[in-house]
Amino acid sequence: MDFEWLTQQPTPDLAKALLGYGLMVAGAGGLIVETEAYVGVTDRTAHVFGGKKTAANQALYAPAGTVYVYRLRAYFLMNIITQVESEPQGVLIRAIEPTHGLAQMAARRGQQGYNLTSGPGKLAQALGIDLQDNGTLLNQGRIQLSEARLKTPAEIASGPRIGVPNKGEWTTAPLRFWVAHNPYVSGMLKQQMNEQTKGWQ
Repeated sequence: MDFEWLTQQPTPDLAKALLGYGLMVAGAGGLIVETEAYVGVTDRTAHVFGGKKTAANQALYAPAGTVYVYRLRAYFLMNIITQVESEPQGVLIRAIEPTHGLAQMAARRGQQGYNLTSGPGKLAQALGIDLQDNGTLLNQGRIQLSEARLKTPAEIASGPRIGVPNKGEWTTAPLRFWVAHNPYVSGMLKQQMNEQTKGWQ
């Protein structure tokens, strides 16, 4: 699968476009329902702000379709690089609606229900994503992305990213996107969920 199509859109647009794509690892996975865009060296919340380069963030400077995984406390978080080589932008995959391998994911998480994959650390734990996946290419390593949307959101909501305080306008910028009313979106309140349609057309 050629990921040049990623580079043909701004990263925030890609973060919206990826909603409804399938994400799979070794037979377990589901539909992407929540993302966050990180838009490069000017983004004060990004790991490359100011052009920072380290051994840990090297994958961010790789070509579109590269997987960037980093550790945050006890969890791993997975990103997809979205632009050409040396243009370090990416999309954090924040949540999926599980469709395959639910027993396997529940065993890894010790959880069931909507809490199974409703956050970036949760979904990485459920899918067994860790630093071995950092720097690999989608569909060439363990992590597989569908070739197109498998389901279309009825409505895409947006708001500030989560967990990036004290960064001025970058803290409040509406660069988090989610399938409105999907129960697996992180922090989704019960009264906001549509458990019948899960927010799909």
